[in-house]
Amino acid sequence: MTPANPRLPGPSARLLFRWWTADDLELAQGLWGDPQVTAKIAGEPFTPPQIAARLAAEIDQGRAHGLQYWPVFLRDDGAHVGCCGLRPRAQGVHELGFHLRSTFWGRGLASEAAQATVEFAFGPLAARGLFAGHHPDNTASRHVLLRLGFRHTHDEWYAATGAMHPSYRLDR
Repeated sequence: MTPANPRLPGPSARLLFRWWTADDLELAQGLWGDPQVTAKIAGEPFTPPQIAARLAAEIDQGRAHGLQYWPVFLRDDGAHVGCCGLRPRAQGVHELGFHLRSTFWGRGLASEAAQATVEFAFGPLAARGLFAGHHPDNTASRHVLLRLGFRHTHDEWYAATGAMHPSYRLDR
């Protein structure tokens, strides 16, 4: 089954996006099986069944809404960097999210992937706004969002981490 919207963000200068498929379990395990990545998403590493469920949820999201946290790869060597994408949040508003493999942190790739995704949301998707949140200890994500022009609007309870997450909005 194909996604509801086959379009994708990017490519950007260093990154390519594509759709998750059922054949991507190894990539998903490399990303969401990394305890450094999931510490700020769920507070603990995902188990193999949780990783498989997360992959299935991303695939289902693509089929139902034409959106997902798309897998992202380096253009030069095809290395899997992580994922970045959108989820429906409210009428005309999508949630932006990105998860990078820890080996790719600190290279500006989250900003580059998020910028391509913001351009896609406000361009072809004609979104009127974007929402984003992050773990309160994740200063790198905060910097990415502020650099993109998001403004802090409130703190929101996130049950998976048991913490209030700073939440942001970017309007067209």
